[in-house]
Amino acid sequence: MGFTEKQEALVNSSYESFKQNLPHYSVLFYTIILEKAPAAKDMFSFLKDTAGVQDSPKLQAHAVKVFGLVRDSAVQLRTKGEVVLGDATLGAIHVQKGVVDPHFVVVKEALLKTIKEATGDKWSEELSTAWEVAYDGLATTIKKATGDKWS
Repeated sequence: MGFTEKQEALVNSSYESFKQNLPHYSVLFYTIILEKAPAAKDMFSFLKDTAGVQDSPKLQAHAVKVFGLVRDSAVQLRTKGEVVLGDATLGAIHVQKGVVDPHFVVVKEALLKTIKEATGDKWSEELSTAWEVAYDGLATTIKKATGDKWS
């Protein structure tokens, strides 16, 4: 079964909830990532020289980009049945930064926890599944864009 219109609507509405308090949810997202993978801090240029996760325009911009890419993936999965990268360099950038498979797992977990907080009592298994499927589609496409460089 393909990605449904309802799943796309769930992702879109929860993305809007995320954006309503972008400073808070951006900090939460990266805090969760660094709790699970502290060494990942140096992979983010906007976190390299900071004591911890602090709100900044670059932090927010990157969070919006990550969550927006997943939202766009949901749209593509419903309309095309696959995810196509708008930015062909995404795979190469991830390889250059040293991203490996376990990092994708950590980011997925952080993304889901952030969306869960952003949606509050609207959180459901159905909403979680929609984000998971969209994220997995994006992650798979990023990995394919580099050939088999993932360990």
